[in-house]
Amino acid sequence: MYLISGAQCFDPSPRGLLDVLVAGGQVIAMAEPGTLSVDAERVDATGMLLLPGLVDALTHPCGGGGEGGFGNRTAEMDVQTFVRAGITAPVGALGTDSIGRSLDVLYGNVMGMRTQGLNAFMLSGAYRVPAPSLTGDIARDIYLVAPVVGVGEVAIADHRGTQPTAQELRRLAAETQLGGILGGEGGTVLVHVGAGDSRLALLREAIDGSDLSPSVLYPTHVNRSTALLDEAADWALRGGFVDITVSTTKELIAAGDITAEQALRRLLEAGAPPEKITMSSDAGGSLPVYVDGELVGLTAASPSSLPDLLMTVLAEHPDLFPLALAAMTRNPASALRLNAAGEIREGGRADLLLLDPATGVDSLMCGGDWLLRGGECLI
Repeated sequence: MYLISGAQCFDPSPRGLLDVLVAGGQVIAMAEPGTLSVDAERVDATGMLLLPGLVDALTHPCGGGGEGGFGNRTAEMDVQTFVRAGITAPVGALGTDSIGRSLDVLYGNVMGMRTQGLNAFMLSGAYRVPAPSLTGDIARDIYLVAPVVGVGEVAIADHRGTQPTAQELRRLAAETQLGGILGGEGGTVLVHVGAGDSRLALLREAIDGSDLSPSVLYPTHVNRSTALLDEAADWALRGGFVDITVSTTKELIAAGDITAEQALRRLLEAGAPPEKITMSSDAGGSLPVYVDGELVGLTAASPSSLPDLLMTVLAEHPDLFPLALAAMTRNPASALRLNAAGEIREGGRADLLLLDPATGVDSLMCGGDWLLRGGECLI
């Protein structure tokens, strides 16, 4: 049993100074400082921020890339990388390559992270439609296989995808939603949006004339361009969720990418509901490396891009901090329909992050157990 005291609490909304009591893997109580009289190990978090553990809606823990040949594959990721980034709920997915990498390998990777203490999840499917699955049936995957909460990332507006039709995407969305309804969790299709001029047109066509809600199709990489971002704002106004990719490079920005902070502001200015905006790291995905303007290789996107952005926003634009935090916690949990992630509440799962405003991620608790404490990784 732990009593965390002295921290400014965000649930992710700002709650002020609160003492938080943790026992049995849950948050038992949240109360004014000094009002909880219990026999518990006291954790002095004075000067820190107590936040929900981060929910990273798109990661590639078994590696990404590969479209340039075998030499362009990024490496598998270890659990400590997510822990040090303050992420308690990484959501793993395949991307372009679902042949050299498989859902079986991804499943093993995600189950390994769960064994080591993370509240990890995975998506069935990949870029391709028809979507590959573990059991031969997408709805069955979501209903019966515990870490599977949806499908993705299915590619549209991208030459690397299989160019699905609106009817194919509609059918996939319906099957995915059915699995979530039957299983009581999940049921969303994460959609990779490429740089093609069609942007979100296929999503609109798939939803229009159907009985499906826009929220079942969840586009990511929406900060590729201002035109795409404007369509994403409209999608959010229709009731869908939209995901900003935080990891980028200066070369990608020069080519049109919009930084995560700028994308968040533009979406808000366009009237997008804040609760419909999410941010993910695309950890493990491949990013180009240039020297003097020449492509010399690839590096992997890092989950640390999420806490790095939080630190920047906290220091430079504190008014945006609660919104950026919600975009990495409660909102992606809602988008993916996760039952126990993304918020701090009495009776909820104790996935907690202590953030030092001066140095970054200090400690991380998942399910009531410390995985990182005082900067020291315990797994």
